[in-house]
Amino acid sequence: MKERLTKEAIAIRIAKELKDGDCVNLGIGIGTAVPNFIPPEKMVIFHSENGVIGHGRVLTIDEVEFMDYNLVNAGGQHITSKPGMCLGDFGEAFDAIRIGRVDVTVLGALQVSEKGDLANWSTDLSGAWGTIGGAMDMAIGAKKVIVGMAHTTKDGKPKIINRCTLPLTAPECVDLIISDIAVIEMTPDGLVLKEFVPGWTVEDIQAITEPKLIIAPDLKEMELV
Repeated sequence: MKERLTKEAIAIRIAKELKDGDCVNLGIGIGTAVPNFIPPEKMVIFHSENGVIGHGRVLTIDEVEFMDYNLVNAGGQHITSKPGMCLGDFGEAFDAIRIGRVDVTVLGALQVSEKGDLANWSTDLSGAWGTIGGAMDMAIGAKKVIVGMAHTTKDGKPKIINRCTLPLTAPECVDLIISDIAVIEMTPDGLVLKEFVPGWTVEDIQAITEPKLIIAPDLKEMELV
């Protein structure tokens, strides 16, 4: 079986997309690990929907003595403080998103369509209430949407599909997909395969991706360092 990236490795690759000075919202899941892989010379302002702006990395279970139980991210993980960090309430955190102060949001996904539609909050097709949280605001309010996810479901079905069958979080909002096997960019012409995990071929990736992929002229192996 071909090797896929771990969640931590996906977070490492996402971290490479962030520029010095970016204000970045992190969704629950893969996204919350991203601060742990930002080099010290790069200044990224991490935003959490529960009202923390400018926090540092996630603490590990071995760092209990450093945990402030009042300082957590949106996923309830204990995080470090950084100089200049500020705290607010949910309303202020969402104001920052809704008025365009957030440069990038990193979200997970259950499905992404060929047009960049995002479904990431419910597998319930009955229309019952799900756990959408603030994902709609993030997907629409941020200047750039990066999706970090497994390329397929647990039973091997594509998650990048022609048309989403699950309830949409937001339409045509995704800019970049970083999966456990590839980096795919949304463009007006379609989905462009930019990078692949070593050991995988274009044919392998296309076989588990519904939309037809456009191969980037500078297609390359994914690098994590």
